[in-house]
Amino acid sequence: MAVLLGFFVAMAFGAGDFVGARASMRASTSAVLVVSQSVGVAGSLVVALLVGARVAPHDLVFGAAAGAATAVGLGLLYRGLATAAMGVVAPVTAVVGAAVPVGWGLARGERPSALVLTGIVIAVGAGAVIAREPGARTERFAPGVVAAAVAGTALGSALVLLSETSPASGMWPVFAARAAGFAVAVAGVASFRTRHEIRFPRGQDLAYALVDGTLDVTATSLLLLAVRKGLISVVAGVAALAPGFTVLLAWAVLRERLRIEQRIGIVAALVGLVLVATG
Repeated sequence: MAVLLGFFVAMAFGAGDFVGARASMRASTSAVLVVSQSVGVAGSLVVALLVGARVAPHDLVFGAAAGAATAVGLGLLYRGLATAAMGVVAPVTAVVGAAVPVGWGLARGERPSALVLTGIVIAVGAGAVIAREPGARTERFAPGVVAAAVAGTALGSALVLLSETSPASGMWPVFAARAAGFAVAVAGVASFRTRHEIRFPRGQDLAYALVDGTLDVTATSLLLLAVRKGLISVVAGVAALAPGFTVLLAWAVLRERLRIEQRIGIVAALVGLVLVATG
């Protein structure tokens, strides 16, 4: 069940990254986040009220910290994708974002089987291969590498923080996360407004931002369920396939060509999923 949930998490996050990046091409990234996170706040509140829970203060604190980290990570990721740095930003973010929770899980004593660990490594590597653009520079100081590493660290840390909440808290940590993410996005708009013009999404870009918020709260809710039902190292490894869904949407919607290495990466991702599921 955790593997299946992790797959849906990757699908939702990957689709959200695609529409979020599309909205950020013409609108300000911080403004896109304000819109998407506001949708997340409303949606997560409805879900939290529908699910019975006994929430403790520390659950809300961990949830809020996860939301703030997610907002920072998404802001860096969307900005990188929107400025044509996908070949650097997407794979580095995916690998670092998976490495943080996988490392955390192993440090906490999780011991997946050798077959599952092999599947995790293949899945994470496949996500990086699928997202990589030809000729993208990956040396230490290449443009976008530092931002991508910070984005991945933030997003990976958010997963760790969510995993530390109590199952009895229901979906309230997700609401706390989305509320904190909205606050961070608003603070970002307020900060940039004094120095730059803020362009809020309109028309089709607004629709992209609204869909992004819906996908974000869906993915976060599923992610919380996944880490409560399975090992965080396994869930993180499967969720690392999110860039693959971003690229597949670019192929389906924007008619971008899938290179031979991307096709190989998709096959490798499926192999990794099978190993994780059967291990």
